[in-house]
Amino acid sequence: MPTDGTASFDVFVAARSQALVRTAYLLTRDHALAEDLVQTALAKAWFHWSRIRDDNPEPYVRRILVTTYASWWRRKWTGEIPTEELPETPAPNGEDRLDLWDAIGRLPRRQRAVVVLRFYEDLSEAETARLMGTSVGTVKSQTAKALTKLRLDPALTTPADLETPR
Repeated sequence: MPTDGTASFDVFVAARSQALVRTAYLLTRDHALAEDLVQTALAKAWFHWSRIRDDNPEPYVRRILVTTYASWWRRKWTGEIPTEELPETPAPNGEDRLDLWDAIGRLPRRQRAVVVLRFYEDLSEAETARLMGTSVGTVKSQTAKALTKLRLDPALTTPADLETPR
């Protein structure tokens, strides 16, 4: 990488921003939020670039991305408005395809983050724990809980899966 800090940051952003946006999308499930998350993470990285710039600054930037996402999910969300009547839920259609993305989207955010980092980004338990700022044991337990929820998700099961053998 060039020795000039601005040039090396620009090279990093050009080379890795698409991968960072992909990770952010898998975490947020929203393109606009994913782009905002990456912008915020890169802005935070820019201020510390002289300290983090080395042969591979990506783990540091990914950590910023994940911790920024974590701080977003800790904020009180005001997007839902309670109503007196529940909306009608459509009956499941036999032609609906099984959708893993929807099932992952229904996971709690921390479990979704673990699934994305472990299985889509192919990070080890230790790398995932470091990025999320938790212990390896927490990553293992969150992974187990997420996989259990995915196994039981109605969109991913068929009636035959739910039948118990006699």
